[in-house]
Amino acid sequence: MKTIHKLVLKSYLGPMILTFFIVMFVLMMNIVWRYIDELVGKGLSAGIIIELMTYFMANMLPLGLPLAVLLAAIMTMGNLGENYELLAMKSAGMSLVQITKPLIILIGLISIASFFIGNNLVPYANKKVLSILYDIRQQKQNLEFQDGLFFNGIDDMSIRVGHQDPETHLLTDVLIYDNRSTNGNMNTIVADSGYIRLSDDKRFLLVTLYNGEMYEQNRTTAGNHQWFTKSSLRHHIFEHQEQIIPMTGFDMGRSNSDQFSNSQTKNIHELQGDIDSLERMVSDATNRSYEPLLKERIFTKDNSVLQLPDSLKIDRTNFRDQLMIDSLASLPMREKKAVWALARSSAKNSRNMFSFDESAAKESLNQLYRSKVEWHKKMSLPVSIMIFFLIGAPLGAIIRKGGLGLPVVVSVIFFVIYYIISLTGEKAAKEGNWEAVYGMWLSTFILTPIAVYLTYKATNDSTLLDTDWYAGRVKAIEERLAPYLAPIKVRINKLAETIKSKRK
Repeated sequence: MKTIHKLVLKSYLGPMILTFFIVMFVLMMNIVWRYIDELVGKGLSAGIIIELMTYFMANMLPLGLPLAVLLAAIMTMGNLGENYELLAMKSAGMSLVQITKPLIILIGLISIASFFIGNNLVPYANKKVLSILYDIRQQKQNLEFQDGLFFNGIDDMSIRVGHQDPETHLLTDVLIYDNRSTNGNMNTIVADSGYIRLSDDKRFLLVTLYNGEMYEQNRTTAGNHQWFTKSSLRHHIFEHQEQIIPMTGFDMGRSNSDQFSNSQTKNIHELQGDIDSLERMVSDATNRSYEPLLKERIFTKDNSVLQLPDSLKIDRTNFRDQLMIDSLASLPMREKKAVWALARSSAKNSRNMFSFDESAAKESLNQLYRSKVEWHKKMSLPVSIMIFFLIGAPLGAIIRKGGLGLPVVVSVIFFVIYYIISLTGEKAAKEGNWEAVYGMWLSTFILTPIAVYLTYKATNDSTLLDTDWYAGRVKAIEERLAPYLAPIKVRINKLAETIKSKRK
């Protein structure tokens, strides 16, 4: 490798790593704010949170890589242009393609790696994310007592405390309603103080109470419908009481991630199998729904038609049906009613049958659209990374500004355009309005000509985005217009002086 290529490669790797972590941090903050309500108050360990964030980060790689590549390319070429290193390389006879040759090879390797990331790592991370979020949602909130309010997070129990010491966690003025008994008994416990906490494995509730009373209302001696008149009440006073109550739902169970399956948790081979199966299912469901309707209900005769003056088309062989209608008109009223009821019932049954088949076909069709979208998304990711580099490198060479100022603004603008186009195409493809190949490759089709145009301009030393060039042109125009503007300025100044003198 040439020394100059090592310099370019070294200049790119630093901004690439920096921008990648900045982009991933921003994306992860969005994820944290989205799921913070589900993570707070569950007593989750640091290991679970780190594991979840790791899988979320893997899931964000297809979105963060293109933006990081674009921003790093603009910064690198902008720094080289700002320090006149790019100009020195071109003066030595090197073209822009020769200068960026090591970067093109590097981005090619990153693009190939991104395919395996999107095809293997992202589906696995999606499975794990769905599994962990499901387990977190199934887990009950941790014990959090608020002064004067009932805590109802335990099944068949309500606990109210007057005050909880923030340091010792001592509870005062404790009131417990216990309805866990299967025979219908209800216990009410009142205590001056105590401790209530979960065991370390969160499988038991450890209750320690001091100086209290327990009231047990026994409903077994009376029928369920007369407990309020014939039930017995037992009263017990205690100085110290301890209970170990089995709990469920506070410990976080781990589900098998393989049971969470959708189009986002499958690789390209599995998606292709799903696409083939769903296409057959849609075809079969459509044939079951519409083919009998067309053949047996609508086009029961041949296609010969008679053109009428009012542009209505009727079947020439429909005379037998007309005779049947005439014969029905001559039937008695009761028989007409019976025929009408039978026809109405047959129509309802046919409509229900077609509606059911149509619903099944629509569900299969929605899954087919989503599978095709995910298939093309995995294929378009490597291409989008290469296109973003081919946009960023020429832009940096044209702008000739490094740092995190103008490059960030330009990168964000291009990325927002790409993101909006991608979301629009993806939504249209998932709804079936567009083919998946058009919806998922729309941004590529739009950005590729821009990349080619910018590369052409940068190769020919264009001043397309050179602010100094624009400033010079504006200054030259002002100098040309100065002789014509000078008399106008003089008249304006005289008019202003006249107005001031009149006001005085």
